[in-house]
Amino acid sequence: MYIAQEESFGPVMVISKFKNGDVDGVLQRANATEYGLASGVFTKDINKALYISEKLEAGTVFINTYNKTDVAAPFGGFKLSGFGKDLGK
Repeated sequence: MYIAQEESFGPVMVISKFKNGDVDGVLQRANATEYGLASGVFTKDINKALYISEKLEAGTVFINTYNKTDVAAPFGGFKLSGFGKDLGK
C-alpha cells in the first residue's frame, strides 16, 4: 500500500496483518521502502524485539512505545531518510 511505502509525517500509524511467526516476512515488508527514519516494534517477547530491531533498516527503533526519546540522543535515518545524517551530504 502507498501509505506503507511513503514517509508520512503527522499522526499516522500503519498496522498490517501478518502470519503468526512470520518474523522474516514482516522484516522484508518493513524494509521494502526507500525510507527508514523510525519504526516501532510491539511484542511481549524481548528476544523477538531485539532480533527485529537489529534487522530493521531504520534510524530509530522503538520497542513497546513510540516517539519517546531524549533530544540529546543521536538520531537519524537510513536510505532517503538519512539525508544529512552524520555529516553526510
